[in-house]
Amino acid sequence: MPRRDSVLNLVNRREVDFKVNSKLQKKLHVTSNLINRLGLEQTLTGHTGCVNCLEWDSKGRTLASASDDFHVIIWDPFMRKKLTTIQTGHHGNIFSVKFMPQTNENTVVTGAGDYEVRVHNVVCKELTRVCVCHGGRIKRIATAQDVPDIFWSAAEDGVIRQFDLRVPHTCRIEKNVLIDLKTYAGDYIEAKCLSVNPLRSDLIAVGANDPYIRIYDRRMIKIIKGINLNPTNSFSTEDNVPPGCVQYFVPGHVPSRKKCTDRELREYSATYVTFGPNGTDLLVNLGTEQIYLFDIMKKSKSLLVRHTNDNQEVSPPLKTYCDSDSFEKSTAVADVPKPYLPEHINVLKLAGNTLFEKEEYSSSIRIYNEAIGEYPKSSVMYSNRAAAFMKRDWCGDTYAALRDCVTALKFDPNNVKAFFRMSRCLYELSWFEEAQNCLNNFKIKFPSHSKSVACKALERDITRRLTKTEEGSEKDSTEFGEYVDVCSKESEWRESATDYNMRFYGHCNTTTDIKEANFFGSDGQFIVAGSDDGSIFIWDRQSTNNIRILKGDASIVNCLQPHPSYCMLATSGIEHVVRIWTPMPEDGNSNEHEVKEKDEVAQANQRRMKTDPFDVVLMNLGSRLQEDIDGNPSYCRTS
Repeated sequence: MPRRDSVLNLVNRREVDFKVNSKLQKKLHVTSNLINRLGLEQTLTGHTGCVNCLEWDSKGRTLASASDDFHVIIWDPFMRKKLTTIQTGHHGNIFSVKFMPQTNENTVVTGAGDYEVRVHNVVCKELTRVCVCHGGRIKRIATAQDVPDIFWSAAEDGVIRQFDLRVPHTCRIEKNVLIDLKTYAGDYIEAKCLSVNPLRSDLIAVGANDPYIRIYDRRMIKIIKGINLNPTNSFSTEDNVPPGCVQYFVPGHVPSRKKCTDRELREYSATYVTFGPNGTDLLVNLGTEQIYLFDIMKKSKSLLVRHTNDNQEVSPPLKTYCDSDSFEKSTAVADVPKPYLPEHINVLKLAGNTLFEKEEYSSSIRIYNEAIGEYPKSSVMYSNRAAAFMKRDWCGDTYAALRDCVTALKFDPNNVKAFFRMSRCLYELSWFEEAQNCLNNFKIKFPSHSKSVACKALERDITRRLTKTEEGSEKDSTEFGEYVDVCSKESEWRESATDYNMRFYGHCNTTTDIKEANFFGSDGQFIVAGSDDGSIFIWDRQSTNNIRILKGDASIVNCLQPHPSYCMLATSGIEHVVRIWTPMPEDGNSNEHEVKEKDEVAQANQRRMKTDPFDVVLMNLGSRLQEDIDGNPSYCRTS
């Protein structure tokens, strides 16, 4: 008998209960089968410049696109025709376009590189409002379905402004500053992206030209007036962000010290941020890095943040292994019997190990991801994936390996390889004192392994780096740029930032600062993003594996906007066109836009993001032979 929520059951129930239709549509919105058949349906032409932004209306009937040609085009993609062309009057590239909610798609808001926000009546093709409050390029406009008359803008002047169409507006003297990032983060901060929670419109996420994503509860913030004496100067505003109204999110391995140089901060820039359909997921496309998924309800801290408020040197998970007092307590844990692996998980493990031995690290990680998704409490699978991450050494891989080692030891405190790899990860992440403490505890817990070649080699490496640091031979970071001054509140917010939950990789995001990443499906079960190599990447959210790559632009894919209710994807980039992707017939010919070599493409993209010659040298040094506890090459081998 079919399950109550099965497709067959829902189809039968739909005949007598119309309410079931929405549930069925949600279940069939985007499936793995439809993703595997996704192909190019049509190409919409009409723009004469790069198409920088796309936006479906709330019901998915029309699509708006805006371009470097200063025009907005409203399309009917189902009839494959252009409905309206709006001459916006902008004199700079348009970076954001939004339909105002509950206006029957008759009102459109645009933000552009000319520092202006403009409101347009689509039916009359009239300009109804021009706002010149900002002192920098407007990068994003945000709206909320339950707040029909208000919209928000984020600009490179570091200010988030709130506009209410119900009241008259006078620029320069208007009280419409919601957040001024420069008040806390210094003069170099620029707002890059913006998103409003679809289920809690009081929560607004802000991304900037640093690695931190901020979520504000706007109910607690008083709207204030910004003083802009000159567009090139900083704003001077009062402190209107009270305690408890903001939460920071950042991948745990990026700079998180109280003082960072301008160069270090600018290595990262959030190019897109969006909430998931459930209102608790936050997806971030981080420039020069990967795509990260945060759970805004969980306050998991980075493993690499030194907490000082409670006299605690490192995070609790690392404290267990890097602190002598804490470790002495942990050694009292009784021996844990070797866990049993189900047969199909063991088959996956052996397949992943075989790929690892062939140095096909990305392929082995795919297998380990699949196994962990099905059996998430296997210490050996986390430990093996950590080894593969360390060997592959893409952006963020070492920290991901550290996380896996900690998880592996949680399930099996006697996992000798996970313990040693944790020490190696800390060393590679330049946490030398913690690496030394961890290695010392490793030798206490596993005395028979303390004389191994790999253990001695790591000990020499750590000692050498600690000696250089003590002698002052390490270059001071100020040689690479001046420190960015941030206020004490900003330092506290950064220190308490929440770490990521999942990571999606393979694309390249270094060239443009408008590159999107979005949820695909009613439950956000797939992740889509563009890439500097002109590709569209699609990941399975549960396993984080990349499942499809499609060629979407001759140069760069920037924008990807899924249809709200159909398995349809609109994309755009450097070319002057909009492309619509839908599932192709099952008996159709092969998809000419599909890229088959997923791992090869991903590897090429990661090389593109790591162009610093010094990084190449470090990667070569890190690949030297390591030996295991028996004197054979194996500490980086899988189990």
